[in-house]
Amino acid sequence: MSEHKRLQRNLIYKGHIVNVYEDTMQLPDGRTAKWDFIEHKGAAAIIPVDKDGKIIMVRQYRNAPEQYTLEIPAGGLNPGEDMKTCAARELEEETGYRSEKVEHLLDIYTTVGFCNEKIGIYCAYDLIPSEQNLDEDEYVAIEKYSLDELVSLIYDGTIMDGKTISGILAYKNKMGL
Repeated sequence: MSEHKRLQRNLIYKGHIVNVYEDTMQLPDGRTAKWDFIEHKGAAAIIPVDKDGKIIMVRQYRNAPEQYTLEIPAGGLNPGEDMKTCAARELEEETGYRSEKVEHLLDIYTTVGFCNEKIGIYCAYDLIPSEQNLDEDEYVAIEKYSLDELVSLIYDGTIMDGKTISGILAYKNKMGL
């Protein structure tokens, strides 16, 4: 079987978070097709677990679904930043806690059909109170939940964010629950 081959990539839009391209692809049978491609710088997310086993979540307005969402803290990579450093930074910026015990859980691609966004998901333990340091356009409410409560919120459709679902269910599996 022949392989797919990109013949051309044209930048359609250069944004703050993503760049949008139109790719001309040669298909295995020799025909060509136009495919959309969204380039993302990558991101990291973190599951902060407090001393009582509660998970610290963030509630914030998201423009794409036009609603408030309940998520694990997350954010985009800064230039030259690795995912673990990003996760630890986002933990402190969004929740006002930091941790010296940050462990990798898994990596996910969010939407493989058209975007290369890859998110590293981590867990943080032994949380140390610090200060929240939100971006100027970021408004985040902090909420704490048990793992069982979060799993219920996933299955009842309250939590629909992919990174949060992946992270919480992987964490549950890691804990053997």
